[in-house]
Amino acid sequence: MSQRTEVPLTPRQVQLLRTIAEQQSRDGYSPTIGELGEQLSISRTTAFEHIGQLRRKGLVSHLPKTARSLTLTAKSRGLLKRLSGCGTGFQPVKNTAKMAVPRGIPLAGVVAAGQPIEAVENKDYLSINSFFGTADDVFALEVRGDSMVGENIREGDYIICKRTAVATDGQLVVAIVDNDNATLKRFYKEPKRARLQPANDDYEPIYSENCRIEGIVIGLVRKL
Repeated sequence: MSQRTEVPLTPRQVQLLRTIAEQQSRDGYSPTIGELGEQLSISRTTAFEHIGQLRRKGLVSHLPKTARSLTLTAKSRGLLKRLSGCGTGFQPVKNTAKMAVPRGIPLAGVVAAGQPIEAVENKDYLSINSFFGTADDVFALEVRGDSMVGENIREGDYIICKRTAVATDGQLVVAIVDNDNATLKRFYKEPKRARLQPANDDYEPIYSENCRIEGIVIGLVRKL
């Protein structure tokens, strides 16, 4: 009789996966490596090593040198679901009853930016997950720098991205240049190279023959 072979995980690695899943569900974005270490009372180096092992097992992905880009794969979500109810001896996810409560900010209705309109009470909730979905190909990144202020994207904003390896001219993308640096720019294809166009006159365009698209921007979150 054949049996399904599970990916071998240590209890600590299961904790890491569950911690990432809980914060994504609660806050709409992933913890940093440092935050994972603090929450699990381990060093940042130890957390980084565990994440590397989980990547090699195909359970998490992330953009290099980019904070809050840890993403659980469909494989790891399925694994966590099975572990939650198979009596493996791992600790169950905490506060499961609380997690069943709708997450997000109460969506009270609509407000006019022109003529006043009738106020209608709404008992819905607005959250990152409900607005953009929870698919494995959707992720968020915190913006650092001011090269895109002309697009009204400022330092400290969070961009919501859809993971893809292709982009069309003029799309706002997250790209990896020369297998090293991640950048947010407008993408334009030129003969034998790509042009990554900033929206700030203080910055020059980036020209690269080795440009890898990681995602296109589909939304923006800002705290005023």
